[in-house]
Amino acid sequence: MRIAVLDDFSTLINQTLSNWNWQVINGQNWTLEDFKKNANQFEGIIIRSKFPLDREHLTLAKKLKFIARPGSGLENIDLKYCEENNIDVFRSPEGNRDALAEHTLGMLLSLINHLNIANSEVRNNIWEREKNRGTELKGKVMAIIGYGYMGKAFAQRLKGFEMEVIAYDKYISGFGNNHVKEVNLEEIFQRADFVSLHTPLSSETIGIMNKSFFEKFKKPFIVINTARGKSLIVEDLINSLNTKKIIGACLDVLDVEASNFSLNKAENKSFEKLKKFNNVVLSPHIAGWSYESKEKMAKVILEKIHRKFIL
Repeated sequence: MRIAVLDDFSTLINQTLSNWNWQVINGQNWTLEDFKKNANQFEGIIIRSKFPLDREHLTLAKKLKFIARPGSGLENIDLKYCEENNIDVFRSPEGNRDALAEHTLGMLLSLINHLNIANSEVRNNIWEREKNRGTELKGKVMAIIGYGYMGKAFAQRLKGFEMEVIAYDKYISGFGNNHVKEVNLEEIFQRADFVSLHTPLSSETIGIMNKSFFEKFKKPFIVINTARGKSLIVEDLINSLNTKKIIGACLDVLDVEASNFSLNKAENKSFEKLKKFNNVVLSPHIAGWSYESKEKMAKVILEKIHRKFIL
């Protein structure tokens, strides 16, 4: 088969495809127009999020048998079209769940112990001990919304901190065990000290973290989003930070990111305001982006392709 590899992945992918005597087409530097010109040549696509594979673009790939997305999110792929045309879609959240869980925990610990602020101050010969007094996780309530691969991995990391972990998932049930309690959203609103979002992007989750959502919480809390930027309304978060309804945030994802960032600050007023909050920790969409996860995501996706087309 002829496979178009459209992003920078572990070399394991190219090596393995070649070992199967499949032809690898290097499309890492392709534009969307390049893809359209070559779409009728290949039977497989391996892509992260270079450009959307919607119905219009996929209809050009007449020979297409599968799309592989190392990672978790499939929002850029027209899954309905793929189902209608017997195109297999593979993903590999098993490969980056550990990295994401550790990164999420790292952001949280940095926030509640003021590590980013303290680090900057000490480098400027400022020793502010009382102002940077930390908060312990032990005895607090962590609420996880979305208990798939990522939510579960994060809950596992929290076991040693002696927190109470509660979780809600609209589509998964029966997952309660000795380190997580399955609850409804109302219990989360009543009890959470921290809320960590681990849901895919869909029509249901776009803007799910908004003013109405924040106002339902009984006590001030910390927001964590390592899922999708479009799931959180930044302006509503800012308003809740100003009123102290939200006492801090850890954000690895934003609606405004490198792929759509404008240098015109007037178009990104919310982001400019957000950056001024010392009780917000930001990272550039790298949760799940470890050296190890790059290899694991490749291995998992190759195993799934192999089971379908080689065995």
